[in-house]
Amino acid sequence: MNLWDEFSKGIIKENPIFRLVLGMCPTLAVSTTAINGLGMGIASTVVLLGSNIVVSLVRSWVPARVRIPIYIVIIASFVTVTGMVMEAYFYNLYKSLGIFLPLIVVNCIILGRAEGFASKNSLLPSIVDAIGMGIGFTLALFILASIREALGSGTIFGINVFGASYRPILIMILPPGAFIALGLLMGAMNKLQKSEG
Repeated sequence: MNLWDEFSKGIIKENPIFRLVLGMCPTLAVSTTAINGLGMGIASTVVLLGSNIVVSLVRSWVPARVRIPIYIVIIASFVTVTGMVMEAYFYNLYKSLGIFLPLIVVNCIILGRAEGFASKNSLLPSIVDAIGMGIGFTLALFILASIREALGSGTIFGINVFGASYRPILIMILPPGAFIALGLLMGAMNKLQKSEG
C-alpha cells in the first residue's frame, strides 16, 4: 500500500465534497464565511483522525453485527470532546457552527471512512487516510466558504478585499449561493480531472 496515494486521494482524486459529494449538509450550511468553513473542516478532521485511529485499533474485537453502533459511539465521543474544546476556547466559532457541530456524528464522510477504510486496514494507513480526507474536506470547505464570503460580503476572514465601493452579491451568502458556488467548483474539478487524464 502506497501511503502517499492514500494521503493524496482525499485531497483531489476522492475529495469528499467535490468528487464523492459527501457531507453536503454542513458544506452548504456553514460555508457562509471562511472562518466557519475552516472551523468545520478542522473539527471534522480531528474527529475523523481520532475515530479512524480507534476503529483501526479495535477492528478485530468488534463483532460484525454491532460494528456500526460501536463506530457511532466512538465517533460521538470524539465529536463531544471536540465540541467541548471549541466551546471552551473558540466560543464564537462554536456558536456560529451551531447544530452542525454535533451533527458531525452522522456525517457520512466520518462513518464512511470508519466503515470503509479504518475497519479494514492497520493503524498507519488509517491515520494517513484520515489526514488526507480531512485536509481535502477542509480545503473544499475553505475554498467554497471564501468564495461565498468574498462575493457575498466583500470580505475574507472579515477583511475587506474589494474596497469600499464593492457591491456585495447577496445571493452568495444565502442557500442558493451555496448551490451555485458548489456547482461551479464541482464543474471546475471535473474539467481539471478530465484535462489531466
